[in-house]
Amino acid sequence: MAEERSESTVTVLVALGANLGIAVAKTAAAVITGSSAMASEAAHSYTDTGNEVLLLFGLRRSARPADRRHPFGYGKERYFWSLLVAVAIFGMGALFAFLQGFGTLFGGGESESDPLVGYVVLAVAFVLEGVSFLQGTRTVLRAAAEEDLPLAAYLRRTDEPTSVSVVMEDAAALIGLIFAFLGLFLHQITGNAFWDGLASLFIGAVLTVVAFLLGRINKDLLIGNQADPRLVSGIRKIFAAAPEIDWVVDIVTMTVGADQVLACARLDFKDGLTSSEVERVCVRLDHDVRGAYPEIGEVFIEPVPRDDPELRARVVARYGESGPLTK
Repeated sequence: MAEERSESTVTVLVALGANLGIAVAKTAAAVITGSSAMASEAAHSYTDTGNEVLLLFGLRRSARPADRRHPFGYGKERYFWSLLVAVAIFGMGALFAFLQGFGTLFGGGESESDPLVGYVVLAVAFVLEGVSFLQGTRTVLRAAAEEDLPLAAYLRRTDEPTSVSVVMEDAAALIGLIFAFLGLFLHQITGNAFWDGLASLFIGAVLTVVAFLLGRINKDLLIGNQADPRLVSGIRKIFAAAPEIDWVVDIVTMTVGADQVLACARLDFKDGLTSSEVERVCVRLDHDVRGAYPEIGEVFIEPVPRDDPELRARVVARYGESGPLTK
């Protein structure tokens, strides 16, 4: 977990340095060329720079140990700050790009001057964003390989959104740079600012999509996702293999941070066990589960009869008639 946090921190720092330098260069180019697309890209880079600061803050805050007020730790705080990144991308980056685009389309736009400066800045920005994108992509691909998941499945299941946020920001930046180049180029050869304004609108649309995707990822994590189905299946096998267990009635898990899982199990113990025997079994199973899956911080075990009608109704309501009580 410490290694993953360190890798995420490096990814964010690389993105922060790249975005800050790019933002200053784009601002100068926007002033010189009068390009609305370039101004949109400058705003985008300033937003990304602020976002990296938020991600770093979230990484640091989420690493605090559990305490009396937060017995399961602060892992979910990372998701809160990542959600703010999604809000910032739309609220500051996308909306500014839309304003620039519509202002150029309906206001006539400024005459373009010295587009060569814009081309140079875009080329340099593309290289720097590419470096950040490659660093972030390597981190995400390595994490997906460690989880033995295809990239798409990893993005759906990940409990570590920091590197994913950086990769999606950088991907949006690279696409935005392409649109800015096309807007600048078409404005130059046609003399019509329409293309510049249209490029700004496309940049705003890209940022809106990225903000929506990041928002959805972090919304699910904040609400409380179930852990990886493979982990849940592994826990069930450990419980089912115990000779003292008659039936695994229900297992509920929740992601409470990056590589931090809370597990709760309802087990039907074999009849005839004494209370002290049940207690010793619970302690052993807790040790076995956390030993097999270090990411599980807490295991709660509740002895229950599987034929209890109220319990059955609750389990069926969650899983349907084909749930664990009918297997």
